Amino acid sequence: MGAVVVAGASMQCPFGTVPATLSVTSQGSVLAEGKPVATIQDCAPLVNISGCGMCSSMANPQVASATAAALGVLTPQPCIPAVAGTWIPAQTKCIADGKPCLTGEATAVCSYGGTIGIMDTGQKTVIIA
Repeated sequence: MGAVVVAGASMQCPFGTVPATLSVTSQGSVLAEGKPVATIQDCAPLVNISGCGMCSSMANPQVASATAAALGVLTPQPCIPAVAGTWIPAQTKCIADGKPCLTGEATAVCSYGGTIGIMDTGQKTVIIA
């Protein structure tokens, strides 16, 4: 159950400093509140998922390198999401262009250790029961 996620939704990684914004490119015919509905395929780094500001995960090679150069002082680096696979939907009752739609409970796993979660679906009217 949950609200359908649309273009402009905000999401957060626990290692990021600011929320990221979702862009929908997987389909454009199904709308909610006039915005394209997101599907599990809207997970491309910097195309669908903008960066979360600065990354502080030591699993990120850029952060590890900068931290080593700073003699062990954690040195965050710009977030470039490394999504492993597609979004993991909480349910698949809603289909857009043959793909499961995202709801507010969906998550995406970053290869650098964080789990990206939806903070705001971008709309409040369309709820999947």
